[in-house]
Amino acid sequence: MKSGILVIDKPKGISSTGVVNRIKRLTRVKKNGHTGTLDPFATGVLPIAVGQATRISKYFLKGVKAYYAQVTLGIETDTYDCTGTVKHTASSAHLDSLDSNQVKDVVTGFLGIREQIPPAYSALKYRGQPLYKLARQGQMIQKPARPIKIMAIAMENFRMDTHNHPVFDMRVTCSGGTYIRSLAHDIGKTLGCGAHLSGLQRTRAGPFTIEDAVDLDRVENMSPQDIEARFIPMSRCLDFLPAVIADRATAEKVKHGQPLSPSDIPMPDALLNAGGKNESQSSHSDIRVLDSDDNLLAIVTPDKSRKAYKYGCVFNA
Repeated sequence: MKSGILVIDKPKGISSTGVVNRIKRLTRVKKNGHTGTLDPFATGVLPIAVGQATRISKYFLKGVKAYYAQVTLGIETDTYDCTGTVKHTASSAHLDSLDSNQVKDVVTGFLGIREQIPPAYSALKYRGQPLYKLARQGQMIQKPARPIKIMAIAMENFRMDTHNHPVFDMRVTCSGGTYIRSLAHDIGKTLGCGAHLSGLQRTRAGPFTIEDAVDLDRVENMSPQDIEARFIPMSRCLDFLPAVIADRATAEKVKHGQPLSPSDIPMPDALLNAGGKNESQSSHSDIRVLDSDDNLLAIVTPDKSRKAYKYGCVFNA
C-alpha cells in the first residue's frame, strides 16, 4: 500500500490513538500516526499519516487550526470541558444579567496574540508523565503560560440550553497549540460566571479541511484499494514548500543519499517566500525533491553556504 495522509472525520467517543489503531488494522501498514490529537469528546478533522508519511508529520503539528465550538456559561469544570467534574456554578441572578452583546464583546476581545495557560488535564508531559494522568492522581501540575495567536473568533447563536444555561457557538481560527477548552474557561473567567467547552468540531488542521475528511465508519466498510484512493499524496500535502523536479541522474543520487549541489537541485525562486501558502511550515528553507511522476523523493535544505544541500528525509518512491 502507498504512503500518504488519510483525513478522518473523527466521531465522538473515541481517542485519536483509537482511530490510528483502527486505520492500522484496515491498511495493514505498521507505521501510522495522527498529526495532532483531538479529545475523545471532540469530532472533526484528524489527519492520519500512513507509512512513510509519518516522517512528514512534523510539518503539520504546529499548523493553523480551525474549530466550531459550543461554550456553556455558568458551569466551570476541572477539565474545562463537558467530561469533567463541576467545580463552580453561577447564580441564576448572575446568568440572567448576561446579554448576547456583552458576551460577544468578551469573545471578540480574545482576538490576537496572548498568553494561554494549558489545562492541567492535557497530554502535555511533566517528568515524562502526561498531565492528565497526574491530574487523575490528584497532582494538578500547571504549566507556564505560552504564546498563542487567535486569527479569527466569532460568537454565534446565543441561546438557553435545556437546563436554562446560556450557551453560544464559537468559530475560532488559531495557531497550533491553542487549547479551545482553556479559551472557553478564560471567557467564563472574564465574564465572571465561569464556563466550559460543551462541544467541539475541528474543521481545519494545517492544509487539511473537513471537506477532505471521510467518516471513520465509512472507511471501515471500504476495501484496501478504496482506502488507498482516499490518501492525499505526500507531495501534495507539502505543496507549501518549494519544489524541484529531479532528472534521472539526480534521482539516483537522492536514492543513494549522495551529496547534492545547486547544479543538481537549482535553488527555487520561491525559496525566500516559502511558507506563504500555509502557516504550518516549520522551516522556510526546506525544498521538496520530486520525480517526473510527482512522487516525493526527498526533503532537502541548503546549508549555510548555499553551495550544498543537507538531507532531511529520503523516501522510497
